[in-house]
Amino acid sequence: MAAVKDSLPRRQFDVVVVGAGGAGMRCSLQLAQAGLSVAVLSKVFPTRSHTVAAQGGVSASLGNMSEDNWYWHMYDTVKGSDWLGDQDAIEFMCREAPNAVYELEHFGMPFDRNPDGTIYQRPFGGHTANFGEKPVQRACAAADRTGHAMLHTLYQRNVAARTQFFVEWMALDLLRNDAGDVLGVTALEMETGEIYVLEAKQTVLATGGAGRIWAASTNAFINTGDGLGMAARAGFPLQDMEFWQFHPTGVAGAGVLITEGVRGEGGILLNKDGERFMERYAPTLKDLAPRDFVSRSMDQEIKEGRGCGDGSYVVLKLDHLGAETIQKRLPSIREIAIKFANVDPIKDPIPVVPTIHYQMGGIPTNIYGQVVSVANGHTKAVNGLYAIGECAATSVHGANRLGTNSLLDLIVFGRSAGNHIVQTHPERQHAHEPIPQSAIDFSIDRVNRLETRTSGEKTQDVGNAIRVAMQHHCGVFRTLDLLNKGVDAIESLAPQVESIYFKDKSKVFNTARIEALEVTNMIEVARATTKSAANRLESRGAHALDDHPDRDDVNWLRHTLWFSEGSRLEYKPVQMTPLTVDSFPPKARTF
Repeated sequence: MAAVKDSLPRRQFDVVVVGAGGAGMRCSLQLAQAGLSVAVLSKVFPTRSHTVAAQGGVSASLGNMSEDNWYWHMYDTVKGSDWLGDQDAIEFMCREAPNAVYELEHFGMPFDRNPDGTIYQRPFGGHTANFGEKPVQRACAAADRTGHAMLHTLYQRNVAARTQFFVEWMALDLLRNDAGDVLGVTALEMETGEIYVLEAKQTVLATGGAGRIWAASTNAFINTGDGLGMAARAGFPLQDMEFWQFHPTGVAGAGVLITEGVRGEGGILLNKDGERFMERYAPTLKDLAPRDFVSRSMDQEIKEGRGCGDGSYVVLKLDHLGAETIQKRLPSIREIAIKFANVDPIKDPIPVVPTIHYQMGGIPTNIYGQVVSVANGHTKAVNGLYAIGECAATSVHGANRLGTNSLLDLIVFGRSAGNHIVQTHPERQHAHEPIPQSAIDFSIDRVNRLETRTSGEKTQDVGNAIRVAMQHHCGVFRTLDLLNKGVDAIESLAPQVESIYFKDKSKVFNTARIEALEVTNMIEVARATTKSAANRLESRGAHALDDHPDRDDVNWLRHTLWFSEGSRLEYKPVQMTPLTVDSFPPKARTF
């Protein structure tokens, strides 16, 4: 049943937050506590958001286990990003980290403890003391369920602050006026199938990643890049979308995440000869080298015939840690290994393989979470629009994210965006601006075309074709030939997305409609990824291009900006100047 444009129900809020993961709920908490009217939209119940799956920890230079310092954390993050991260944003995040973590502790987050009562910290990939000298314990952990603990803590605080949650709602499109300001969103209530106009003085995108555009992924099924699709359709660029992190340790065949915390606790990777092969690739940090490095090393072992079993995976050994440590520090990992790999890690190693995990790119923002657009080489903040968390490119992760910096990113920039909105809110005490009917019509026409179609492509066929194309053409190692064929394959699927059809037109909880709408977002992300990757002629961080194996700082120390219309690319410089300290100039990445 098609929606009637001029009779859509409307609701008005000071702020609409799209997404109820760690970033969305950290932001909404700040807003609700300041007395603003906030609507938080979520496709799933808030504590089922994908932040719940984060295992290993949240990074902060607390120095509870050994000497640490935020400047060392900043260096590790810049180096981890392969110098594509913006150093002002990285400084801001690393300086804020200890306060952000202590704040969570005061909110009641149940961190593991040391005997003296301080927060327990474990080593993690790429975390070092004294600018790369030796590994340091920086990851603040709640066993191997850190994201779970964080999400529940934030949800409880939001309930106490009377945040309004719109559970099982899906945002459809951003609403803009002729000046380009964002005035809210259209959204679908899944329970009734009704479409609403949600008017807001500020709109915050906190929609998470889009790892479901790959066939093998550690991501939840909800991670379909909805915020990225909304931004791309509204004419905003997507930044650095060629950079996707393959997590070294997904369960072979299942893709379920095995946290880097296993290696932080002392787990080691072995090939079929029982060799600890990471000692060859990264003599100093070994198994705790950054993720892009470990993933490529594993892939190389497998390609060169040293894989285990049928040759398609390596193994992660942790039996030497002892049953007590495994049950205390890694209880969920043991459960996952038994359920998905049929091995008990107390006795046997876990078969693992690199699996798509995290997007470093996203909607470009500044350190306050404001979305920035580019015109004539100059950046300017978009009125009324913020993006935070994995859907945003603040760019603290650059070409490769350091482990545990993702949970830190959520709370630091969720809080920063919330504070910025509260501080600027007095300027926006005026009434809601009128939304042009054409903006609403665009969204409704898009849904109505889907609703009224009587034949066409099946949603699952098009979705699977996207996943297969991405898996084949855009893997751990890339070649120009593969990438260019990937661009063609994905572009050829775009018209098929435009002709998706589903038989069941019922209104109430129609998941066929939701999945069809999700595929319209996935295609934008896949187009951005393949086009951006095929045009970056170097290897940097997670983008490992066989034809150009070296990093090229002369030509490619710059951010990619992809625009949906015409699949057009622009570039902008990396911010090499921190806020208050000396810059870290580019140098070779060795571990």
